[in-house]
Amino acid sequence: MTIHTLPPAATPHLESRQQQRSVFRGRRRVEPIFYVFLVPALLLFTVVIVIPAVIGIFYSFTDYVGYGQWHFLGLQNYATLFTDPSIIGSYGFTLGFAVVTVVVAQVIALAFAVGLSRTIRFAGPLRTIFVIPMVVSGIVVAYVFNFLFSNSLPALATTLGFAPLEQSILGNPDLAWLSIVIVSAWQTIPGALLVYTAGLTSIPGDLYEASSIDGASSWKQFRSITLPLISGFILINTVLGVKGYLGAYDVIVGLTGGGPGTATRSVAMTIFSGFTGGDYAYQMANATIFFIVTVIISIIQLGVTRGRPVSL
Repeated sequence: MTIHTLPPAATPHLESRQQQRSVFRGRRRVEPIFYVFLVPALLLFTVVIVIPAVIGIFYSFTDYVGYGQWHFLGLQNYATLFTDPSIIGSYGFTLGFAVVTVVVAQVIALAFAVGLSRTIRFAGPLRTIFVIPMVVSGIVVAYVFNFLFSNSLPALATTLGFAPLEQSILGNPDLAWLSIVIVSAWQTIPGALLVYTAGLTSIPGDLYEASSIDGASSWKQFRSITLPLISGFILINTVLGVKGYLGAYDVIVGLTGGGPGTATRSVAMTIFSGFTGGDYAYQMANATIFFIVTVIISIIQLGVTRGRPVSL
């Protein structure tokens, strides 16, 4: 009886082919139904977002007013932006407002989330009440607070004899921005609260029990356990908050209309007013710069918070 065996050199070759076949078989084919959902979304995004953005960027190099003829200007619009006091002022207000509001909103939302995570009476109904502002339209909220700041608050201050608030802060160039911070934070705190609540419920209770046995105080537990373990949720809220505040428009329109004067005019308001005021190309250059600034801020946020060690 003759037994035929493979040469030693051919054995690894065979194993390699078998591995390739197993890998190929292990790969899942992309189901056609995925393309049914993906392709229309990509087409819609391209038609509604990408193409108008590219056209707008092109017109930012011209003197186009939104209709009619136009002439190519090169970088003239961009050069003018950096010397325009109204544009620089709108960027200063928008960035300052975004930083202050995101800090205020995140601190209050985290404090509420920590408080509601405790075993207290009526925690469920309180959570429901706190999320109500999130479902109300921003322009409606702005007009309601406009009435409060213009009428109710001055009347109450007059009754109490508190002179600084007897006049509406909406007409004070130095204080009008506070009303926008208050209303914007009031509206966005519920969303941040829900995110922080989800983060707090994901922390194992055993960690707090072990730290209590070791004698850690509540503040020590918050600083060494809670904050490190919800750092990802803080990042989410911060990025979303800054993104939303940079594009603030409806709240400002309903509260101050960008006034007094241009004291509370945001970049978004400046861009939209230019689109309807025959300044299309110039404000498209402004929108392009604003987009770049927003991307840079987002990259910095991710770079600062990425890779932080989680330590107890």
